[in-house]
Amino acid sequence: MTMHKFLVVIEKADGNYSAHSPDLPGCVATGKTHDEAEKNMYEAIKMHVDGLMEDRLPVPKSHATAEYVVIR
Repeated sequence: MTMHKFLVVIEKADGNYSAHSPDLPGCVATGKTHDEAEKNMYEAIKMHVDGLMEDRLPVPKSHATAEYVVIR
């Protein structure tokens, strides 16, 4: 079984949380809590990747990274 790893960005919105992956444009999810948005994004990515594989399309390689910058 092939394993895929994607960066997920979760942001606080007005009244909920939204999530997206820079490597999978259009693959998004929301949730009432951070944990719910994370769980929903996992399911969205799984469905997205399964669909690509089912259609025999390439699964994008993950290139996105994240870093925190500390400003003093």
